[in-house]
Amino acid sequence: MNAVNGKDASAEAQALQAVEAHHADMLWHLNGLVGLLTEAVEAGDPGAGQETQAALLDWCDKELVPHALAEEGPLYSGPHGMPEARLLVDGMLVDGMLAEHQVIVGLVDELRTADGVAAAVAAGAIQRIFALHLDKENRLLMPFVVASPGLSLAQAVEGLHELVGEGAAHHHGQGHHGH
Repeated sequence: MNAVNGKDASAEAQALQAVEAHHADMLWHLNGLVGLLTEAVEAGDPGAGQETQAALLDWCDKELVPHALAEEGPLYSGPHGMPEARLLVDGMLVDGMLAEHQVIVGLVDELRTADGVAAAVAAGAIQRIFALHLDKENRLLMPFVVASPGLSLAQAVEGLHELVGEGAAHHHGQGHHGH
């Protein structure tokens, strides 16, 4: 075991890589769906727009919102109470990221009832806020968790496919019974 701060540095690095790869995959899917919705609206094709909007909502309901909710447990709870984390980025990083989750969920609800251009605008807002949110997680929050002696990213994401993707959740948790 390559221990840093009393933690398995290899497990921490693997967890960080798995979460970052899952974030990239999620953003790639979101970008594709938003692009298709925008194209359908620009083409004046309401049928294709409704179909793509339904696919985007399905993805948000099955991937995006569960991912956000899963983060609020083990990933955010550790740093949330630490004075060091509260000072990151001109204030309360975790509180701000929790607020972003609320905005994303609100925009998904807005997308649910929107049509045409309004749906494309809501989808674009989800896309941009999620990209910014992931950047903060990848550059600020997760490196803080990995570097903090009292926290473990590997433990926080163990078995949670919502945070690391299906494959990584099962590989990371080898020898443990994750779900």
